[in-house]
Amino acid sequence: MGADRLLFTLVSVLIAISVMLSYTLSAYTTLLFEVNEFHFAIRQTVFALLGITIIFVLSRLDPDKWLKPIGFLLFFGSLFLMVGMPFFPESLVSEVGGAKRWIKVAGFSLAPVEFFKVGFVYFLAWSFSRKLGHHDGMGLSSEFKRFTPYAVVFVAAMFIIAFLQKDIGQVIVLGATLLFLLLLAGSSFRFFITILGAITVAVTLFILTAEHRILRIKSWWALAQNSVLELFPTAIADRLRVPVEVEPYQIGHSLNAIHNGGIFGTGIANGTFKLGFLSEVHTDFVLAGIAEEFGFVGILLIVFLFMWMLQRIFKIANRSEDNIIYLFSLGVGMLLSFAFIVNAYGISGITPIKGISVPFLSYGGSAMLGAAFGVGMVLMASKKADMK
Repeated sequence: MGADRLLFTLVSVLIAISVMLSYTLSAYTTLLFEVNEFHFAIRQTVFALLGITIIFVLSRLDPDKWLKPIGFLLFFGSLFLMVGMPFFPESLVSEVGGAKRWIKVAGFSLAPVEFFKVGFVYFLAWSFSRKLGHHDGMGLSSEFKRFTPYAVVFVAAMFIIAFLQKDIGQVIVLGATLLFLLLLAGSSFRFFITILGAITVAVTLFILTAEHRILRIKSWWALAQNSVLELFPTAIADRLRVPVEVEPYQIGHSLNAIHNGGIFGTGIANGTFKLGFLSEVHTDFVLAGIAEEFGFVGILLIVFLFMWMLQRIFKIANRSEDNIIYLFSLGVGMLLSFAFIVNAYGISGITPIKGISVPFLSYGGSAMLGAAFGVGMVLMASKKADMK
């Protein structure tokens, strides 16, 4: 039984779109960094070809022979790199804002966390399929005992990502994926709600213990407050309101870019907010760039392609009789879904910006190749699923 060709085609189309966007949306950035106008487009083309090649090669492999070793290699290999990066010499790592997230490879910078996410999902799928199951007759305390080893692994990994690499966005995506995989792997809804409550409390304390995180929340709230506080009585609304001067600069321009695009957009390469108002639109704000140049119709097309891709991934999970493949495919689908949602909500002001790229669309090699490994492994696994 062959791999899912439609899924491969959909991902390839999204990757091809990213190459075009890396050219049309990077006009100001190329001037700012004094590089050739095709600099980012050429680099993204290299990432695109590598990504498609990875997906194709993985899709041709035997899942019974290769899925497990590749999954564990991604998990333990990237975990080793993330632990070791603070100790690597500056010639091997790139440091931005005091965080060492990227390893220099042949003139490019790769972030191990992007590959760790896929490996982490495989590790969870493999382990959950062996140790979790139905919760009938199991009390909440027993479920917590069963969950403890995973909590230890998760907290250790999140410490590396959140504190050593200062990448909270990835923690949110991985945490949400872990939470839903727990429920789908057989945990009770009561346990799911308990863990969700504990995470909410932990995140709140995490925010309140650092001034810069509080300022970021205030910055986001300054933009969102007007529409939300209309629902509250005046006395309560006045207490919750923060000064307008902390309104986030980037979000304001992102919303203006979206508004400027209207229904049909300004036309390809005719966007104005990419010209210095929004920094590096081809990366984290790529959806705002699409909205300005291609309008609501363009965003609708992107969402349609993305949802179709996710439907194929979840269909593979649903048609598989192998629990590891079932959970892994669901996990990869959720990784991609949560990353898209976190980015889309951030650039539209619904939630604070977390620096998460849009899978297969944002410029960047690490995110592209990491997602390619995830989809490639799902395609490899799809050969064991009935996709008729």
